[in-house]
Amino acid sequence: MRELTDVALSGLTTLRLGGPAKRVVEATTEDELIGLVRDCDERGEPVLVVGGGSNLVVDDAGFDGTVVLAGTRGIDVDASASCDSGALAACGGVLLTAAAGEPWDDLVAYTVANEWPGIEALSGIPGLVGATPMQNVGAYGQEVAQTVWTVRTYDRQDRRVRTFANADCRFAYRDSRFKGSERYVVLTVSYQLREGGLGMPVRYAELARGLGVEVGGRAPIAAVRDTVLALRAGKGMVLDAADHDTWSAGSFFTNPVLTEAQAAALPDGAPRFPAGDGLVKSSAAWLIEHAGFGRGYDGGRTDVSLSTKHTLALTNRGDASTADLLGLAREVRDGVRSAFGVELVPEPMLVGCSL
Repeated sequence: MRELTDVALSGLTTLRLGGPAKRVVEATTEDELIGLVRDCDERGEPVLVVGGGSNLVVDDAGFDGTVVLAGTRGIDVDASASCDSGALAACGGVLLTAAAGEPWDDLVAYTVANEWPGIEALSGIPGLVGATPMQNVGAYGQEVAQTVWTVRTYDRQDRRVRTFANADCRFAYRDSRFKGSERYVVLTVSYQLREGGLGMPVRYAELARGLGVEVGGRAPIAAVRDTVLALRAGKGMVLDAADHDTWSAGSFFTNPVLTEAQAAALPDGAPRFPAGDGLVKSSAAWLIEHAGFGRGYDGGRTDVSLSTKHTLALTNRGDASTADLLGLAREVRDGVRSAFGVELVPEPMLVGCSL
């Protein structure tokens, strides 16, 4: 355990925004992580568990409590894993368990190097393993709900360790039972992966084009990773300290899930995808752009703008404040609502602030 001093939360987030915390402590073991959170709870001290900081928007006033940095590490592989319950689409192969503090993209690279398909299309996503089940991280036709076997947590309410099977995680589009709840601290996540040199069937048209395969086709797993990284880099979605387009929290708004009536009211060219239960998913990026907010839009601001590569990312151009960023976010949200009657919902976790 290591206590840090004079640490601003801006240094712990990919947006590089946020004021100071009362206290910052790094937990390098699971026992330390649980002990720190339990101690704060017993003292009535607010707690913020931070991983890679890639999905956080923190108020300029900071956090009046203890920030616990998840620095736990460790990967365990069970190559004899099998599935006879039908709980996951991918059965058999490898059961991979990783500590919450493991860097996510390092884990993806590890699975690709070992030819264990299942999460290769999630390459290049910043952050740590512990965050992936919280918002059901997904991209390019994959999401972790397809491979998560169990999520092991510390339950702050019951003060005990609890393990949730996939079916109990309540996974939905960018959502789970863990998102927006302070009750659970993720300790480890287990993923069930296949074995073989080919990636999972490609479900995303842009990725399929990049790989030269049909949607539903398969490609070498290493090629899938390389292509995803190239696509993400072209959109400013691979972290690069020299590129302000990557000073973001990734996609700031989720794609809206609409009723059939709402979807029918959109312009003819608006994307529409079946979302189950009579619902329709559209594209937040399309709505933003067609509401008049193009790449690089800043609304006269000098310190924040939409990414010059991707309209879904709100970026810090070097000397921004959280208030600046939220001002731009409100303008975009309100503009889309006015143009299309659709309410965009922020994807990052807002700490001490709101839209």
